[in-house]
Amino acid sequence: MSRRSRVASLLILAGAVVVACAKSPAPAPAPAPAAAPAVDSTRIRDSLANAKRMADSASAERERQAAAVAAARSSLVAKVFFDYDKADITDQGKAILDAKVPVLSTNPGIRIRVEGNCDRRGSDEYNLALGQRRAAAAKRYLTDHGIDAARIDIISYGAERPVAEGDGEDAYSQNRRDEFAIVAGGDNLKVAAQ
Repeated sequence: MSRRSRVASLLILAGAVVVACAKSPAPAPAPAPAAAPAVDSTRIRDSLANAKRMADSASAERERQAAAVAAARSSLVAKVFFDYDKADITDQGKAILDAKVPVLSTNPGIRIRVEGNCDRRGSDEYNLALGQRRAAAAKRYLTDHGIDAARIDIISYGAERPVAEGDGEDAYSQNRRDEFAIVAGGDNLKVAAQ
């Protein structure tokens, strides 16, 4: 082959390569980096505010429940007072006992003890008997209102446990009382439904 024909062959081959390259598509540009999602600050702020309201509401509910339990416990141990030389439940005493009934009904595992007390006037034997009648009167009132008698113990202390010293009516009236003690089941006190 002559030199001329070799050069012509090379030129034809080079032309074919150029034409072939011209026909192939150009490489695609690299994709642009993905944009970060837009931050919706209003939505985030609303979500945070809603979470705070829920936490505050739960906290308020816990506080309300704790206050209700404390009130129920307080009503269970509230004292009932008596007139001089009497074991009859007064109207005020009935109101105090009425507040105990729903707490006792809601909490069947609670046992209480009614402790009858007297002022120091009278003999020891008389005051022990009067304290017993006072404790029995409170127990009878509660059982008449649906509380199982087996859940209520009674004891008389007569004049042995005064809460007020002195010889005046003020001291005497504070000592004529029934006290109430929770003896079992008071750890998991439930509140009566309203």
